Amino acid sequence: MAKRIGIHLGTTGGASNAVEQARAIGANTLQIFSSSPRMWRAPKVDPKQAERMRELRAALDVGPLVIHTSYLVNVCSQTDEVRQKSIEAFRGEIERALMFGAEYLVLHPGSWKGLTRDEGLKLAADSIRRAIDGLPWHGTGFHILIENTAGAEFSLGGSFEQVAELVERLKPTAPVGVCLDTCHTHVAGYDLVSAEGYADTMEKVAQTVGFEAVRVWHCNDAKAERGSKLDRHEHIGQGTMGVEPFRRLLNDERFAHAAFIAETPVDEPGDEERNVRVLKSLVG
Repeated sequence: MAKRIGIHLGTTGGASNAVEQARAIGANTLQIFSSSPRMWRAPKVDPKQAERMRELRAALDVGPLVIHTSYLVNVCSQTDEVRQKSIEAFRGEIERALMFGAEYLVLHPGSWKGLTRDEGLKLAADSIRRAIDGLPWHGTGFHILIENTAGAEFSLGGSFEQVAELVERLKPTAPVGVCLDTCHTHVAGYDLVSAEGYADTMEKVAQTVGFEAVRVWHCNDAKAERGSKLDRHEHIGQGTMGVEPFRRLLNDERFAHAAFIAETPVDEPGDEERNVRVLKSLVG
């Protein structure tokens, strides 16, 4: 199967349009939001749009389809009201992902401010289990992917160990995997830039989440320095990471099964295509 390289795209005019846009810029996988990432309420999915998306993806060989959860969702919030709204919103995210036939739904684990980290982990696992309870995901190939974070204080998932612990808690009751973000990994303090650091970081991946669990890499260069905890994405090769970490990742056989999706800035027309082109140029 061809290496899966794509980018996060908008859904103006209907979610299925993003599939055609992906192909037009040379991508064969994509990520979208299924609703506004900054609003609790989400419109219902038009069944015709969902069917068209499935048909276009099959015809154009675009996949996997990755959906990114709304930024508002905080499944380990200390506040009962926010946590309940998050559970309901995340259940809606899962329902829409299943309607669209998405393989993956990426989730930031959230902030445990006001709690202990262990309390946050327990609440996150409980909330995710409640959100998916009773939904028809069996046999669909659908997975919730826990994404590592930039390591800010109180942010769950700033280390591979935390991601692995949440995945282990969920495994018995939910379809779960991992999404790793290059920018988040870099600013959390892991070294992907030097050859020795990359090897050491991959050893840490092996010892925690494991290579097979990593279904998606978010490929983002970083504006900030390693260890800064500042989540600021940059165009591939134009940040503090440079192109070599992406070349290593894209040619690392341990991730041959994974999709590589950029979430880089759109500063001017054509930026999506340029970042996809850069990633594709690094293969082989």
